[in-house]
Amino acid sequence: MSSQTMYGFSSLTTFATLVITMATVLVFFVLKNRKVLLSVKSEQHQLPPGPPTLPFIGNIHQMMWNKPAVFRWIHRLLQGMDTDIMCLRLGAIYVVAVTCPEIACEVLRKKDEVLASRPATFASGSFSFGYKGTIVTPHGEKWKKMRRVLTSEILTPSMEQKLHHLRQEECDHLVTYINNTCMACPDNLVDVRHVARHFCGNMIRRLVLGKRYFGSELPGSSASGPGHDEMAHVAALFTLLNYLYNFCVSDYFPALIGFDLEGHEKVSKDVMGILNRLHDPIIEKRIIERSNLRNGGECKEARDFLDVLVYLDDADGQPLLSVDDIRAQIVEMMYATIDNPSNAVEWALAEMVNKPEVMKKATDEIDAIVGKDKLVQESDIPRLNYLKSCIREAFRIHPYHAFNPPHVAMVDTTIAGYTIPKDSHVILSRMGLGRNPKIWNKPLDFQPERHLNTANVLLSEPGLRFISFSSGRRGCPGISLGTSVTMMLFAKMLQGFTWTKPAGVDRISLQESNTGALALAEPLVLQAKPRLAAHLYEKN
Repeated sequence: MSSQTMYGFSSLTTFATLVITMATVLVFFVLKNRKVLLSVKSEQHQLPPGPPTLPFIGNIHQMMWNKPAVFRWIHRLLQGMDTDIMCLRLGAIYVVAVTCPEIACEVLRKKDEVLASRPATFASGSFSFGYKGTIVTPHGEKWKKMRRVLTSEILTPSMEQKLHHLRQEECDHLVTYINNTCMACPDNLVDVRHVARHFCGNMIRRLVLGKRYFGSELPGSSASGPGHDEMAHVAALFTLLNYLYNFCVSDYFPALIGFDLEGHEKVSKDVMGILNRLHDPIIEKRIIERSNLRNGGECKEARDFLDVLVYLDDADGQPLLSVDDIRAQIVEMMYATIDNPSNAVEWALAEMVNKPEVMKKATDEIDAIVGKDKLVQESDIPRLNYLKSCIREAFRIHPYHAFNPPHVAMVDTTIAGYTIPKDSHVILSRMGLGRNPKIWNKPLDFQPERHLNTANVLLSEPGLRFISFSSGRRGCPGISLGTSVTMMLFAKMLQGFTWTKPAGVDRISLQESNTGALALAEPLVLQAKPRLAAHLYEKN
């Protein structure tokens, strides 16, 4: 059974569910929000353009009909209206979608201060332990505190250097694991999605928790694949990502929370049950360890991100962070690291296998700069401009999420000359920006050369012609770490192996998933053959 069927996506399009949902919405919305609806501003003509709305519910009925891929409906509307900014009304909430770099820069820079909050939803509240973290926490003192911890204690150059050996070990394990996998298969077939996602899972568990496996690591396990708990962990993190800000009807009609009309609440609770089961014993052990060391007058150097969080003190020498603060920040670091690198590398390889000339340029570059007698290192990344251009192109065309997380207007403001009422949600379209034909020539063509216009190609995009790492107050503070994880995954795979289509396959399908994410519809499976000396695969 597919995950979509398990989590109830298949039932969303049935007529009965729609009727029940809309009837309940109308009753509760009229009873609890009548005053709000009657006070809709007379200046509606100043709002960005948008489709006609119904009384009370706005465009909710259309949103429901277009599940699970609501983002495709929104982009069809934008294209049909030939506009780069559009306003929907979902209940009493205005949702403003943007696909233009200039307007995106206005949102994240000029108007960043008033658009620095996040919406409160059942999923975001659950995934953040009641808004104890940074990514989804609404603007306020808690967000400011946790953001300071993240930027000044965790994602610092000194901490990045301190944990370099962990990242290097994981990258070496990756090469050995792929080699063992393709050697064990008669056709040398490798599931690229499985490899990429679990590399990211292994990497962030090592950096955050100091260990790859939740159980005991046995001798020789360093090059083995994920076990049951590790598989469950990665699956839970991707489920979380797929349900966060997923246009759930109760996001716009909070009175419906508790009815779980779409099954989102059960999924959210199940996900957090898995993550808590796996994370909590490790966190509790570290807290006890801290207490014992402090009672004995000892201190110790941080081994990983969890140590940093647990050992932070306030001015009185007491723990700066509560247990839930630590739990929330750990979950956020996990899911913020796992999706974009794995998705970009899978898409880049899919595109490149269909374009052998691009694959050849990439492998020629890595051979010329790194050679074939040693494995690529993080210090090589600045010179691998063509490889970085391939990843930029994957980020541009194939983001995992169609939209950035919503920015909530804390006061009435304007964008592109249009009125944006307080509490509106502004969403920047990663897909719309990266595929905008007004910005990009042949926007759907994979052309890494279009990014080779600087001596040092970066994965970030300051002009917001596409979004890899967001900017502004809510921007990604982990650009350096994200770049390292993405590029080392990609470079190790390209340097270590020749990747080709499986026998009998003329072309790799580039069809996108029809769910709420933009992953490949089917996991990418390729033939892999080692291209380096045998001893380089055996060092683990």
